[in-house]
Amino acid sequence: MKIPRIALAAVAALALVGAAQAQQFFRIGTGGTAGTYYPVGGMIANAVSQPGKIVVTAQAANGSVANVTGIAGGAIESGFSQADVAAWAYTGKGVYEGKGNVPGLRLIANLYPESVHLVVRKGSGIKSVADLKGKRVALDEPGSGTLVDARIILAAYGLKDADLKPEYIKPNQAGDKMKDGALDAFFFVGGAPAGAIAELASAGTGIELVSIDGPQADAIRKTDTFFAADLIPEGTYKGVGATRTLAVGAQWVTSDKADANTVYEITKALYSDAAQKMLASGHAKGKLITKDNAVKGAGIPFHPGAERFYKEAGLIK
Repeated sequence: MKIPRIALAAVAALALVGAAQAQQFFRIGTGGTAGTYYPVGGMIANAVSQPGKIVVTAQAANGSVANVTGIAGGAIESGFSQADVAAWAYTGKGVYEGKGNVPGLRLIANLYPESVHLVVRKGSGIKSVADLKGKRVALDEPGSGTLVDARIILAAYGLKDADLKPEYIKPNQAGDKMKDGALDAFFFVGGAPAGAIAELASAGTGIELVSIDGPQADAIRKTDTFFAADLIPEGTYKGVGATRTLAVGAQWVTSDKADANTVYEITKALYSDAAQKMLASGHAKGKLITKDNAVKGAGIPFHPGAERFYKEAGLIK
């Protein structure tokens, strides 16, 4: 029996619809292209995508706060956030005090430590956070975790935005302005080495990193337990010695509305042998995205899909 063409067309259309429904799309909000979130997000997206089943993509964004906002509003399925920002969003504390919380925020994985960089021009004479008073300082854009942390650190030294000549621009723009002599310092919170800072260290007169250490750093860690003592090793940036600073965890977060099976498959893929090799060879911080670090510093509940994998792997009970 000959099947009419219209019937064949209908069958083909239904097959296409079925394929489209079967394929899940999962976006990761990252950070600016000059930071660490963006390249790491691209690597993770490539490592966990399963063509025809789950397509994961990374997109540039303004960072932690903006990503949490995007997840809460349904604009993106997931994003990267500093551990402190994620916990504040979930509990309605810190920068979210009085602004409402995001009770549906869920954790997929803790990824790697993010170091606080305070970058200054070589020979600037700025040796301490206290020396930033009256200086031209970039604090990153609104919506970034860097801006949140910069203000916490400034406050520990008795400073606020009004005590500086502040600029609210991304690290790559800050680097360009510093090269031109139009900026004295900038903050950046991210995995070391960061591309924009490495480029700046190798160009022109070079840079220095200011230590964030001593009693002020101890006070910050006591008040906000998401900060940890950190060391940026000598040689991480050209001509820059070992620098004691603070760090927070970089986390991959999502919504409780995200499909549990999709999140399970993505989490499982992230820690597969193939993905682990890709991450370890693709970026300095990729070596730290391991099962051992996955459940550390969880300040918010795990997504059920991720929790299922970690229980199977024996990482949580």
